[in-house]
Amino acid sequence: MSHRVTLIPGDGIGPEVTRAAQVVAAATGVAFDWEVVEAGEPAIRASGTPLPDSVLDSIRKNRVAIKGPITTPIGSGFRSVNVALRQQLDLFASVRPARAIAGVGTRYPETDLIVVREATEGLYSGVEHWVDREHSAAETVNVITRKASDRIVRFAFELARREHRRRVTGVHKANIMKTTGGLFQTAFREMAKNYPDIASDERLVDNLAMQLAKKPSEYDVIVTTNLFGDILSDLAAGLAGGLGIAPGALFGDGMALFEPVHGSAPKYAGQDKANPVAEILSLELLLRHLGEAQAAERVWRAVWETIAERKVVTYDLALPGYTEHPVPASSCSAMAAEIARKVPLVDLSAPRPTYSAARDDAGVDKNLEA
Repeated sequence: MSHRVTLIPGDGIGPEVTRAAQVVAAATGVAFDWEVVEAGEPAIRASGTPLPDSVLDSIRKNRVAIKGPITTPIGSGFRSVNVALRQQLDLFASVRPARAIAGVGTRYPETDLIVVREATEGLYSGVEHWVDREHSAAETVNVITRKASDRIVRFAFELARREHRRRVTGVHKANIMKTTGGLFQTAFREMAKNYPDIASDERLVDNLAMQLAKKPSEYDVIVTTNLFGDILSDLAAGLAGGLGIAPGALFGDGMALFEPVHGSAPKYAGQDKANPVAEILSLELLLRHLGEAQAAERVWRAVWETIAERKVVTYDLALPGYTEHPVPASSCSAMAAEIARKVPLVDLSAPRPTYSAARDDAGVDKNLEA
């Protein structure tokens, strides 16, 4: 059976990393029927809008999509296509796994956690305005609803149960944001009572950031509001090895969209040098969602082996601190081809590989710029 999936190449490095994911997808033997639609800068050039109705219609029809990064102008220009997709399709649950896979470049090789982020409201949803005619003061509206809080917390507990995770941590700032943060806190506490088989606890967002930097292995599933989730998921990605290896997924009612966490890195566009791993691991999450568990596991292990060997890796994974000995940087397409070559050779009967220790001298991450 062929899976019909909407494919949004995006802009910047998006077309390169999505092509890399397609190469790896072909190596799995799983049949895909890609429906390619354009959003972002290519769509502006073609139709005058960064998010044509055809994109939304395709995702609504196919119910599953994978996309490359799309540029969000800083301070001016069109509003975020990513935010618009989440709101228009009600993709309320952003799921961002942080799994150590980058080897010696990972300070915390035991990191294996998931950040679950409410993705449709809160401070990140773009509801803001000027408060005076002189444009000397601006205001952002932080709308938190009980309905959205309940469903994201429920989603996190159901995910933890399904993935055999041991604990869910609710993250807020209810000590200062007593109304909005307090509403989310109340929703978390009351929902946790319905899941006695799963441990639960709470953290203030600033305290959790500090705790993650000290001992990420103590955390399992983290559920929080929109802006806090965006920040904490990038922090978790850094603990696991960098944005270049961080996949993501968005879920709504019977609908799912898979995308890397990193940005479009426009200065690298067309150079065939971007790290394709985050996009390829987003494909892995897509395969799991489609019920293709063995193919997904082959992709994950092929990525792990390619990075561990350090023979065919992109520039960011060849930096000092990510490898004990200097290695030449490979192109995006070459790394994708190497991962694809390994996919059918994976021995699924062998234990899943892990790293037992981190290097003390791991270098500063230089992954893709958003």
